[in-house]
Amino acid sequence: MKWVLRIIGGLVTALIVMIIVMAGVIAWDVNMGVSASTVTNTEFTAEDGTTIQGYLAVPEGEGTFPAVLMVHEWWGINHEIIELADELASEGYVVFAPDVYRGQVASTVPGALYLRINVDMERVDNDMFAVYNFLLEQPQVADSVGVVGFCFGGDVAFNHGISNPNLDAVINLYGSTRTDGDAFGELLGDDAPPILGIFGREDQGIPVVDVEAHETALNEAGVENTITIYDDMGHAFVQPDTIQEAGAPQDAWQQILTFFDTHLNDEPSS
Repeated sequence: MKWVLRIIGGLVTALIVMIIVMAGVIAWDVNMGVSASTVTNTEFTAEDGTTIQGYLAVPEGEGTFPAVLMVHEWWGINHEIIELADELASEGYVVFAPDVYRGQVASTVPGALYLRINVDMERVDNDMFAVYNFLLEQPQVADSVGVVGFCFGGDVAFNHGISNPNLDAVINLYGSTRTDGDAFGELLGDDAPPILGIFGREDQGIPVVDVEAHETALNEAGVENTITIYDDMGHAFVQPDTIQEAGAPQDAWQQILTFFDTHLNDEPSS
């Protein structure tokens, strides 16, 4: 009996040590690691008095341009989202990537999971209206505004599409697969923004059946949408490096460009 108790005690001790180590990793990652301020170049004050940071990318040339809000993955705002913002700006869009975590950034999966679980989504939704209004105030911005989000940012982008009647296009990359059609809000109606959803068939976190149910719900609600599932692709497959070479990630990026070109530009490219 004593050896059984010793084994149980050893397992409990190991579990406690593992929890302490994991908590330490998370605490260091989100509080002592990379800060949002290392990649942001713009800030403004929200209605609640909080300073919101972000990265503003403006195309070269004179005049005004359609604009896009680009929402980061669960890591927080980092170099990858900045590179994608610059890529999109080079196509003729003013892009603002807001820091919706308000300063915290993770570089480890436990840290990112912690940030994702603990983020106040109601506060994020309110911040999205603040950054939308901030974007409209920029002198280079024309009237057309879209939103695109990746992973966690896909949830944020889709939710903002539900809430903001003034958006012209919404793109959700491997994020929300909501099916509550009665709550689709501003996505309903003749002047609602169209939805583009991009997913990977091999995504272990978002089963294909959930994507198909999401598409069915959008169709039944009468929401204009295009849902694309890319074969052989897992989660988060659209990255700054992957879109540079031929294949599904580049195809998905081109689909994003075409969608925004169609719905944000007065005279779409041929």
